[in-house]
Formats: sequence, structure tokens, C-alpha cells
Amino acid sequence: MRFIVGLLIGVLLAGCEQDEAPALDQQLYVWQRQWTSAHEPALRDSRDDFSTLRVLALQAFPGERWSRAQVNPALLKADGRPLIAVIRLDGQLQSLEQKQVTAQILQVIADWQAQGLTLSGVEIDHDAGTARLPGYAQLLRDLRATLPPSLPLSITALPAWLDSVHLPALLQSVDSSVLQVHAVSDPRLGLFDPKQALKWAKAWARVSDKPFYLALPAYGVALLDTDGGAPVVESEVQLERGGQRRELLADPLQLSQLGKTLREDPPEHLAGLIWFRLPLANDRRAWSLTTLRAVARGDLLSSHLGLSFEGQAGLYDIQLENRGNLDSPWPAQITLKAQDCTGADALAGYSLQQSANLLTFTRLRDGRLPAGGQRAIGWARCANIDQGGSHVDP
Repeated sequence: MRFIVGLLIGVLLAGCEQDEAPALDQQLYVWQRQWTSAHEPALRDSRDDFSTLRVLALQAFPGERWSRAQVNPALLKADGRPLIAVIRLDGQLQSLEQKQVTAQILQVIADWQAQGLTLSGVEIDHDAGTARLPGYAQLLRDLRATLPPSLPLSITALPAWLDSVHLPALLQSVDSSVLQVHAVSDPRLGLFDPKQALKWAKAWARVSDKPFYLALPAYGVALLDTDGGAPVVESEVQLERGGQRRELLADPLQLSQLGKTLREDPPEHLAGLIWFRLPLANDRRAWSLTTLRAVARGDLLSSHLGLSFEGQAGLYDIQLENRGNLDSPWPAQITLKAQDCTGADALAGYSLQQSANLLTFTRLRDGRLPAGGQRAIGWARCANIDQGGSHVDP
């Protein structure tokens, strides 16, 4: 038998009705270095809402180390969306060797084409310091001259470059740019500031006379404290080190409001939004794809947390469910009215306090329940659980 208790925790962006605004082109970064079976459903379920895939293809690290991302060409070919290969040149590189960089990029293009992939562009991701922009611009001009004229060249760009007199020349060397407006500059300010992002976008529009995109966050990071130094950032790959982790997560509500603002009054030359990154089912620091799609569409966002009880012969498995389109933090406390319980326990992440006719589950650590997801929080052997006597405290 199955009992369901609906418990609504709603977070709405506005009233019951939405004003229609022109759509913005929505794209995705696919940033995993190793592709897995989780990519197939993520690509399939993202196809209707995101027009283009910008896929990590190659990385250059200090010490003349190059690393290819292990993509699945069959999946990309079957997906059929426009495909842009992203080349990541580490910001700590002491210099950019033009011939080596160009040779590596041309080889990636040739290899991808040999596997049946048709590229719609190449993007260079390099966090150059402002003092190095002239040299970077020269590399891009040389690369643009080497690439086929029909293959667009774009770059990711930093807001810090806005203060450089060399920025206009840099932008003239490429076909478009992607302004990255998310980063951990100050842990106290979080991962993303929507007001600052809008200011940067408007400032970029005044400098660039070519199409540009905004790269927006759909993920979180953890900050690991160090002894007196800057915190270490842990992203999709867990670092093998101890210490307290402070989680920073981009707020879907803030990003949804920013999207609404940009649709209603887009800065000049803004071509669209690119979300970092394609969420996989096991990506614990990314929004769920359900939430990302809802934000991209401009849907009203809400979390609907409910409890379900799978029971047989008085033994109940207790599950928390999120039936909304917004990822939700685990609730701080859950109480159940139950009669004649002879045994009960909580599962990882919660503790249980049992008293007469009452089971109280208390959160021990933070966690998120993705939209459309469910999580077992415990079990109980009772004569009866009161369906109407359950309460969730967010």
C-alpha cells in the first residue's frame, strides 16, 4: 500500500500570471572531461530548450601539458545541435606558443571531423591578465587567419577586461565573445551577483559592436579553508583533502529574475545566454535539468515537498519527494504522527527522536533534493501513520 502526503513549500517569483517577453537564445556548456552513460539522457532531455552545445574539447596546462576531453562523438552526432569546440588555455600559462596552440586546435578539428562531427565554431577560453591582452589578441588574429573563414571564432571574456584600453582591439580579432559573469572573487559575496552581472553586460555592450553572450551559472562550489591563504575552490571533482567546506550555490530565483530583465530590455548586441554546465544526474553541485529548463523558459519556480510512505504489514519506508520545478534544500525537520511504533530509524543525513505517537526527523547536514527527485529519510514499523498529521519545517 502507498500513502502520499502533499506538503507544499512554494517559492514563487511573481503572481499567478506571467508577462510574455521575447525569448533569448539559450545554449549549454558541456564541461565534463570524461563522458559517461549519464550524458545520453541529459542531452536528450535538454534538446528542446537549448539550441547549441559548447563542448570542452581540449585543455592546455602549465608545463606544456595538453589534455583531450573524452567526448562521445556518437552521442554528439546523434544529438544534431550546432556544436562549438571549446579550447581551454589555463590562465597560469607563462606564455602562449602560437604554433603549438594552432597545431593542437587544428588537430582537434580534424579529429572531430574525421568522427563525423560538423563544427559550428571554435571558442577559446583563456583567463588572461589585462597586461597580457595585446599578446592574446595577436594570437587570436593569427588563429583567425589560419582557421577556415566559414568557421566562427569566439572567446570567453572577463569583466576585468573592461578597464583595458586593449579590449576593443581584442574583440575585433574574433567573431563573438562570451562574457563570464560568475566566479568566486569574494566568498562573502557568493558565486553570483545579478545586479553586478547586469552592469557588466551593459558595459560590455558599449564596448563591443559584435554579438556577445552571457555565461551564467547553474551550479555550486565548495570553498575549503586554508591556513591564512585564499580558500581552495572545489567544483565538480572532489578534492582529496580535509577541512570544512562552505557551499556556494547560484540561486535559480536570482537567475530567473535576471533572465526576465534581459528578455524585457536586452543590452545591445546581446545574442543569448549560455549556461554552465549541462547537469548530469550524478552531478551533486549542479542544478537539476528540470530547474535549469524552468529558469531558461522563464517559468514560475516552486518547490513542492511531499512525503510518501511505502508500507507492507506495518513496515513503512518514508520518502521525501520534490514534485515542483525548483531544487529544494532538505527540510530542517519532519514530524510524523504515528501510533504503536515498535521500531524506527533515520537514514543518512537525518536523526530520529521518537516519543509517544510522534516521530521527529532532524536534519544533520545540508543537502538538496532535485526537482522531480526523491530521497529515503527513514523507516518505521507502526500500527498506523496519520496521513494528515505530518509536518515539514523548511
